[in-house]
Amino acid sequence: MPSSLRRSVRRPTARPGRAPGFAPLAAALALPLVLAGCGALGVGDDDTAADGGAGGGVDDVVAAFYPLQYAAQRVVGDDVEVANLVEAGGEPHDLELSVEQTGRIADADLVLYLAGFQPSVDAAVEQSAADTALDVHDSVSLQPFTDGGHAHSEDEHAEEGHDHAEEEHAEEEHAEEEHAEEEHAEEGHTEEEHSEDAHAEEEHEHDHGSEDPHFWLDPLRLADAADTIAQRLGELDPDRADEFEANAADLRSDLETLDGEFTEGLASCERDLVVVNHDAFGYLTKYGLTFAPVVGLTPDAEPTPAALAELQALIAAEGITTVFSERLASPAAAESLASDTGLATEVLDPIEGLTDQTADEDYLSLMRSNLAAIAEANGC
Repeated sequence: MPSSLRRSVRRPTARPGRAPGFAPLAAALALPLVLAGCGALGVGDDDTAADGGAGGGVDDVVAAFYPLQYAAQRVVGDDVEVANLVEAGGEPHDLELSVEQTGRIADADLVLYLAGFQPSVDAAVEQSAADTALDVHDSVSLQPFTDGGHAHSEDEHAEEGHDHAEEEHAEEEHAEEEHAEEEHAEEGHTEEEHSEDAHAEEEHEHDHGSEDPHFWLDPLRLADAADTIAQRLGELDPDRADEFEANAADLRSDLETLDGEFTEGLASCERDLVVVNHDAFGYLTKYGLTFAPVVGLTPDAEPTPAALAELQALIAAEGITTVFSERLASPAAAESLASDTGLATEVLDPIEGLTDQTADEDYLSLMRSNLAAIAEANGC
């Protein structure tokens, strides 16, 4: 894949009108009002929740986004309804908590989240739920975005070599300068530019850092998260610990079956490249796929003309038949690319949340739909 295309993936354009860190700051400023007003709003005042806290049971579980809700619901069973902070059709990356939602986090017996994925949730947990929250980060072994495909890694390696060569060339020119004062000024200027570039890159990547949060697209990682959830639930409600463990084992069995279906279904394909809307599918590379995102890390970003031109060349070279859009993000970029290249468009769901169209489906059915769509597009 051409280097400039993949370089744009690593430095996505920040969403207009939103400064890095705005969501956690807003949540922190709103928290005192939440704590003072929760009683008036009735958030967390129901007798069931109160009894659960006093008796050591679990009656109020809150998940930060759909895959965690799905896993937790399978583990806890039908007696407790796991709440999802993201409404149907909502984009979890963009979640900004209401006063009521922040109060719900404060009052829950257990809050499930992934640190770094939703800044507003991170801030609310830090302020009011540090003792009742479970961050699944360590249990799912997040992979870096650079593992999203073979071409990504090769491009970054080439880019590092290019940057290193430029640095050596600059040092040679610097050593040849005759005046110490000019030399010092150039050093200061170079260091300042490097610092500004590093700061700019941190701002561009503030949503995720260098780790890919979409771990649930690997069924076995979601099973690991479910095991961790079962363990915590068992600590909170020892009388049901065996039930939680058994439910997690049942879910793992389903997820291992799904993993096997992907392995078998994608074992022999005419092509391995998949053109998708944004860089959310890196965990599917375990099945031998590579991904070319239209807009990089940010689902609603606008691709540059140069990036689109390179994608068009890649599509022609690889014999791509389909450009995939998503349900929770605008399909405009993917549809425009498909129109320009005469390709079909289909949906590949990152399963970040449900919509009105998928309200009757669940994680397993959506993953199987993804498998069927990829197999059809790639001749598997």
